[in-house]
Amino acid sequence: MAKPRLFRLWLALGSALMILLIIVYWDNVGTAHFYLHTSWSRPHTLEALPTPGQGEEKEFASDVDEFLDRLLSSGAKHSDLSRRKVEQPLALAPSKAGLSHMEESVRGYDWSPHDAQQSPDQDRQQAERRSVLRDFCANASLAFPTKERSFDDIPNYELNHLIVDDRHGVIYCYVPKVACTNWKRVMIVLSESLLDRGAPYRDPLDIPREHVHNSSTHLTFNKFWRRYGKFSRHLMKVKLKKYTKFLFVRDPFVRLISAFRSKFELENEEFYRKFAVPMLRLYANHSSLPASVSEAFSAGLKVSFANFIQYLLDPHTEKLAPFNEHWRQVYRLCHPCQIDYDFVGKLETLDEDAAQLLRLLKVDSQLHFPPSYRNRTASSWEEDWFGHIPLAWRQQLYKLYEADFVLFGYPKPENLLRD
Repeated sequence: MAKPRLFRLWLALGSALMILLIIVYWDNVGTAHFYLHTSWSRPHTLEALPTPGQGEEKEFASDVDEFLDRLLSSGAKHSDLSRRKVEQPLALAPSKAGLSHMEESVRGYDWSPHDAQQSPDQDRQQAERRSVLRDFCANASLAFPTKERSFDDIPNYELNHLIVDDRHGVIYCYVPKVACTNWKRVMIVLSESLLDRGAPYRDPLDIPREHVHNSSTHLTFNKFWRRYGKFSRHLMKVKLKKYTKFLFVRDPFVRLISAFRSKFELENEEFYRKFAVPMLRLYANHSSLPASVSEAFSAGLKVSFANFIQYLLDPHTEKLAPFNEHWRQVYRLCHPCQIDYDFVGKLETLDEDAAQLLRLLKVDSQLHFPPSYRNRTASSWEEDWFGHIPLAWRQQLYKLYEADFVLFGYPKPENLLRD
């Protein structure tokens, strides 16, 4: 009996030492900036690292969990001291009296809850948005694909919209056509993931658009497996528990109009070849089409909004490939019933929500969200765009995007769904 017990003890100690060495190595080589803060966004249940089934192995897994959490918490102080040696505060950032209480800060940033300058109305609005989201995720009356699965059930490739900033403890799920270009710029500035002539960008608007949407610029959850191997899913859960998680959403039908305008009313070679050509052949009876988008536009060959809606409703569409991210449902991009978001912003209140979020993250003295684009697609346009779409199609389209309407508190567009 003594030998098996001694063997298990050595196995546990050896494994713990191995994990420690791996984490220290990652931190030293700078592969992932392994800096976790110690303040909690909200309490979440952290599941144990998946192991193959034996009771003793499960106990060992929980020991590993406890060891990792203690290690990460104690390592935070060391990270803070080493970061302050090499990082100088921005010249425009005013000093704050509250910074003397640094027990919850890592790498020179205080991630503790920040309620200064908060409007009660904004706080109430956020509480209502998150409450609606949680309630409908728990409500059996709203059913949609993937609702009941756990975070562990989400395939790795579906986590590619979750951008991580380890320097400030932030996770952003980006939704195309919802100010994601500028939010990605903000994440680049915060994470310092992109350099300009050897120095990190300080102004979001200085970052060229082509770099913003380059996937290599951002650390996203789907990249964790390559970096952390079998510990990747567990590390995601640690970050989801401790980091501030946010997303921005938009009226689903207005988002579709915006996607159509930008991808099919403007010359876009990629979208022409990949999407417009099949749509024109299937729904507009064009058998011979120009090779380039410029030739097609010159000949007056453009996808109509009705063609686009037909494409979305066609059951064969997703048998070939999932929806493109520009019109994929938000619940499929950001998994709001598996991830407990701390902040839900809306494009309709972008300026106010952006300012509130930067205050919550305590980075409002370092940067400002770029001014919003005033000529964006408006909800008042819905009746014009959908006016020539058959009623049956409109009703089917609503069912396709119903979960996004309900989860994020957008009213059902009754005027579009009845004669």
